[in-house]
Amino acid sequence: MISVPQPQAASAAAFCLRLLRRQLVLGLRRPVDIGNPLLFFAMVIALFPLGLGPGPATLASFAPGILWIVALLSNLLSADAVFRSDFDDGSLEQLLLSPQPLYFSALAYVLAQWLLTGFLLALLSPLFALMLGLAPVAIPALAVSLLLGTGVLSLVGGIGAALTVGLKRGGMLISLLILPFYMPVLIFGSGAVQAALGGVSAMPQLAVLGAMLCLAVALAPLAIAAGLRISVDS
Repeated sequence: MISVPQPQAASAAAFCLRLLRRQLVLGLRRPVDIGNPLLFFAMVIALFPLGLGPGPATLASFAPGILWIVALLSNLLSADAVFRSDFDDGSLEQLLLSPQPLYFSALAYVLAQWLLTGFLLALLSPLFALMLGLAPVAIPALAVSLLLGTGVLSLVGGIGAALTVGLKRGGMLISLLILPFYMPVLIFGSGAVQAALGGVSAMPQLAVLGAMLCLAVALAPLAIAAGLRISVDS
């Protein structure tokens, strides 16, 4: 059995933590990038009562699907910017040349994007759920499903961002690439909330979302690393 030397492993972990901190600091210095998905989420949620009518029963019945669709679109809105700034200033090319494992570097980028978008959406989701009249009994299932599901969305979105980072206008292309892979997350995420509303355990749907997240954590950074090499070398 071949083991990685401890100093090298510690060096890779420290590098990834520094990279994560850097991305978080850069994100906090650009509050517009954080606020856009949250503002989009709030605006769309506020518009649905105007289109569907203010009836509490009507809004409550559509609330699980509405919340999950808007969360998906909010994540898609920020996916294109994951690697864009570093590609433009040449930092991404230097990262590819570094001796550190690109798998963990890609994971750090995606984790920073998730903390600044998906995690915040999951934290604020109870407030928006109450705006739509969602029953309080379903709010825990909504928050947990969003925590798990937005992690999968960020990892899958990172693959699309890596493949299109070299294109000047990759927003539409990234949507076409990754939207089909978002559908299972949407189905099981909204299904978990519907199950909680019906008085049934949401654990089966949440378990599937957890399995998706584990699979995405294992495989998505590899695809992101390959996509970045293709985009930078082309």
